[in-house]
Amino acid sequence: MPDIYPHSKRSEIMSKISASETKPEIAIRTFLFSYGFRYRKNLKTLPGKPDIVLHKYKTVVFINGCFWHGHSCKAAKLPETKKEFWKMKIDANVERDKKQQLKLKHLGWNIITVWQCEIKSKILFTSRMAELINEIRNNM
Repeated sequence: MPDIYPHSKRSEIMSKISASETKPEIAIRTFLFSYGFRYRKNLKTLPGKPDIVLHKYKTVVFINGCFWHGHSCKAAKLPETKKEFWKMKIDANVERDKKQQLKLKHLGWNIITVWQCEIKSKILFTSRMAELINEIRNNM
């Protein structure tokens, strides 16, 4: 099935998808800061440029969109159009994520991933943030 948009329109739509400073990232950083955690964001010197780097805890946090990073939830469902293209793209993203996380582990970093579906409602967000604090503190 062909794309419903011409190539130029699809490119415009895709260019507006942000890789950083997303609403989930901002919400999680604000939460952590309010609980006294200090961090760096999108540190280019580390593999994968983690969304949040907590040096004191030797921990990095990735805040992943379910679709783009191939999560196993329903939000990660591939589009009906250009299925093979999207499967290859998402599979490559998953493989890249694995390699970057392996490099981080070899450097001694603890890795936490927060998935978009885990924080999509206020109740889920509150619950996941409590878990996140425990994960960070238990890594010390």
